[in-house]
Amino acid sequence: MSTKVDSKEVGLVAGLNLFHFFLGTRDLHYGLWGDDLEVNIRNLPEAQKRYTEFLIEHIPDGVKRILDVGCGAGGVAAALRARGYEVEGVSPSPLLTEAARQNAGEDFKIHEGRFEDVTFAADDRFDLVLFSESFQYITLGRVLDDARARLAPGGHVLICDFFKTDAPGKSIIGGGHKLHRFRAALDASPFEVVEDLDITRETAPNLDIVEQMGRELMLPTGDLIGYFLDRNYPWLARLLRWKYRKKLDKIRRKYLSGERNGANFARHKNYRLLLLRLPE
Repeated sequence: MSTKVDSKEVGLVAGLNLFHFFLGTRDLHYGLWGDDLEVNIRNLPEAQKRYTEFLIEHIPDGVKRILDVGCGAGGVAAALRARGYEVEGVSPSPLLTEAARQNAGEDFKIHEGRFEDVTFAADDRFDLVLFSESFQYITLGRVLDDARARLAPGGHVLICDFFKTDAPGKSIIGGGHKLHRFRAALDASPFEVVEDLDITRETAPNLDIVEQMGRELMLPTGDLIGYFLDRNYPWLARLLRWKYRKKLDKIRRKYLSGERNGANFARHKNYRLLLLRLPE
């Protein structure tokens, strides 16, 4: 029996292909925006480049071997390898694994599966374990312990991801561990905090790009498809709207309501870079 493919995985790769064709970028991660960079889709590749550079700037001296957990499309791994780091990846997605090898090189070693499930040799240790927008997908109760098991003495964990705040109301933007719960897990771990930077202001504009795409691309494209079906296949249009009404309502609520924007992201999410050190 063949394994079912996650629709989110297909959507991510489709988005990657779309961005590569129109913008020349092979990255899936957020961009880092500054006052000197206008927030629009054309500037996304530059914002993503700044994010990657910002990430690399916070890698401590002496680091050689890096484990990139949730390596995505391999953009960060490619940049790290270009700078001489020895990098291995972890990827639970077969489609993204293939994209990562295209970006970072066919010899880029990728451990396929979830970080919680991948088996390493007992003496296979790294100087740094990297979570670039992947920390939120791993069980909070064990992620720091699993990272610790992969580190050499004195090694580091670098997290760049967003967390949920305690703002009232339900956010239309999903994802992220509760920040106060992460703080509690961190306090109970042996890790020392070397750096803890709030970059919410610089990452929140990415959601304005998503809102713009919904308003200027998804909505008119959906209206055009609906117009075509209504005029040429009215019975099929009615059937599809009935059969997929719940999914269509969810898409409208998530992407076309106007609530998926930078201001709401900054209210309900807190994007941080954290550099942790494991004492020797």
